[in-house]
Parts: sequence; structure tokens; C-alpha cells
Amino acid sequence: METTGADTVVLVDADDREIGVAEKLEAHRRGLLHRAFSVFILNDAGELLLQRRSSTKYHSGGLWTNTCCSHPRPGEDVKHAARRRLREEMGIDAELSPVFTFLYEADLDAGLTEHELDHVLVGRYQGDPSPNPAEVEGWWWAALGEVEEDVERRPEAYTVWFKLALPKLIAELRAHGGG
Repeated sequence: METTGADTVVLVDADDREIGVAEKLEAHRRGLLHRAFSVFILNDAGELLLQRRSSTKYHSGGLWTNTCCSHPRPGEDVKHAARRRLREEMGIDAELSPVFTFLYEADLDAGLTEHELDHVLVGRYQGDPSPNPAEVEGWWWAALGEVEEDVERRPEAYTVWFKLALPKLIAELRAHGGG
């Protein structure tokens, strides 16, 4: 399937080698493995900035998740794409550092399947975001322990990828003295 532009995703193999492109919704309908990223922004107090996805999103609408997540465009570097989307979704800019990647597959609402090789990046930011209301319904700065407890108490309130990435991120932060 050949396509270009903002509504496309980069198809990859399990080693993150590009094997093509597909229209974003079609990739989710067919469960095609594609490249994605998840941004986690922390402040100097060690709090995580979460967003509540707009209810109008094509999947996982109204759920809480990490600060920003999306897909790089064909030919776009993951780090550049993540920083671009952070500005577009949350109205903030921050230097981002890659932390880890993980592969997952999960059934979503509306008959869609998320099958992603997800690049997790972390950045620091002080202050409040200015989110795009078409993307974000709410936001919340919270201590990592508070987020962990809330995910355990209300797992249905969070996106599937966030529930997978959060414990990995916390382990990484603790291993490097940041959590």
C-alpha cells in the first residue's frame, strides 16, 4: 500500500527496519506493525505530565496516557517527530532523549488493533502546557507513585501502551537515579 503524508505510518519489522508505509487507519484496522513513539515529560519535582486524549480520537478517546504519542511520518526521524507532536498536542517544547523501545500488539475499541514498535522518549519541562483541544481534553502533573496507584486502581482509564510503558520507564528512571 503506497501512501504519503501526515496520515501515514511507517511499517517496520520486529527489528525496526522499514518495510513500507500504510494509511494510518488501515494499519490499525489490519494490525500492521508500524513505528510509533511515546513521550514522557517530567518536571523538576519528578512529576509526570499526563494527557487525557480527546474523546473524538479514532481510538482510545477519553483515556489518560503519557504526555504525547503518535507516529513519525515517512522519512521523519523519531526524535524530530516526537518533538513536533509535543508542540502540536501539548503546546510545549522540550529536548527529548530516547530511553527504550518495545513491541506490543493489543485490540482496541472500534475493531482496531494497535501493533507498534514504540520508541519511548523522555524530556523535562517546567510550567503548564497549552494543549490543542482537538487532541487533548485534560492534563495532569502527578508523582510517579500516584500514577502507578491510579493505574492499578482504574486500569480502564488508561491507554494500553501507557500501561505497558510506565513500569518500564519507572524501572529505567530508578536504575539511573531519577525515580
